[in-house]
Amino acid sequence: MGTTVTKEQNSAAAKAVVDNLSKRFSDAGITTEAVAHAAGKKFEFVRIICAPEQWRAVAKHLKNEIGVNHCAMVTGTHYPSGGDDRGWEVAYHMHRWPIQDVEAHTMIVHKGENLEGDDIPMEFEIFIPLAAGDSPSVPSVQDLWVGADWNEKETWDLVGIDFEGHENMHRVLNPHDSPVGFHPLQRQHKIRYHDFNEMYDDPQGFDRKPVDEGRVK
Repeated sequence: MGTTVTKEQNSAAAKAVVDNLSKRFSDAGITTEAVAHAAGKKFEFVRIICAPEQWRAVAKHLKNEIGVNHCAMVTGTHYPSGGDDRGWEVAYHMHRWPIQDVEAHTMIVHKGENLEGDDIPMEFEIFIPLAAGDSPSVPSVQDLWVGADWNEKETWDLVGIDFEGHENMHRVLNPHDSPVGFHPLQRQHKIRYHDFNEMYDDPQGFDRKPVDEGRVK
């Protein structure tokens, strides 16, 4: 007996989501498409590209109208040679799951091939290009998905992209006393793994070189 949705269910659900989002947001210049994975069962997921000022409206629609209930990951990328319109980019990875808020010591079992409509699981990939500059920023969705809390902190800590409206933003991977403005995944930093020294290699004060500075890891 099958325990996952069929390819036909997946394809129909992806098309329904794309049609919904296109009807709601296409006039605003937001692009939406269904994209098939290259490996595995080659299930489709939904890819969205929107501007930062459109992100909150899209996010609320995803949660309230599409049933997206899980923020799995947030990443950011620095493109110093990407041009004026794409100096940075934020990517959110979301899911819609049929199971949520399960009480302790209970279990919900779904038969995949019987799921319909918004109960069919779906993946979402949202890209938010940001203009070049020294202050990249997008609105936070911490209040919509609890999973965005730590992920937005990590993206700010490593890449330096600000999440406007995020409560309690702070370092989560770099030392808490890292210099202001230091975000190691910005491309101007020469990471020691490529035979360069960096200030974060010395967690005790940023002044002393590591004892293995000559070794490329």
